[in-house]
Amino acid sequence: MTWLDQFDGLAGLAPQEHATLAARSQIIEAPAGAVLFGPGNSPENMLLLLSGIVRVQKISDSGREIVLYRVRAGESCVLTTACLLAHESYAAEGIAETEVRAAAIPRTVFDDLMGRSAAFRSFVFDAYSRRITDLFVVIEEVAFRRMDIRLAQKLLELAQGGVIKATHQMMAAELGTAREVVSRQLAEFQRRGWVAQSRGTIAILDGAGLAALAATAA
Repeated sequence: MTWLDQFDGLAGLAPQEHATLAARSQIIEAPAGAVLFGPGNSPENMLLLLSGIVRVQKISDSGREIVLYRVRAGESCVLTTACLLAHESYAAEGIAETEVRAAAIPRTVFDDLMGRSAAFRSFVFDAYSRRITDLFVVIEEVAFRRMDIRLAQKLLELAQGGVIKATHQMMAAELGTAREVVSRQLAEFQRRGWVAQSRGTIAILDGAGLAALAATAA
């Protein structure tokens, strides 16, 4: 068993290609909070996450943040793939939300296998297309979906034991909006008895109320 066995899409590689990946890739580890890449950096490896969670986010010139997506175990980073394919630098940053462990495929190996291995190309583009679809969902939600519905959905998604450990600024980054917008909406949720707020913590008091709103059509 090697790290390649965590990725079903690599099962179709020829033995020689499989051996190349196993021999020339490196396993890297990073602590929670580590910045794995950032704007202006050029990727030197394709990263396949073995464990942990990486948050990919974009920060505007005005300082507003938006979380684009998260990479979890068994997934690759679509932004890294895009930059490798186009030979461009990153336009966003990737931050380890937890301790992470990943397989790093060097650019030279990536380029070589993309050129000669149909199975590897299929693996790369299948993962790429799935993530691009996810990004279109993010764009659609930011552009067209009501903020109260999106906030209710996000609270239910992030709650662990009925509690979300997050500031209003962190929630704003999750939703791609201003902190003031989140603060006003949370105040309304609190008025309705759905949540209770304390410093850095949001407790869900009425999950059914939030779920009903989250299920509302925009």
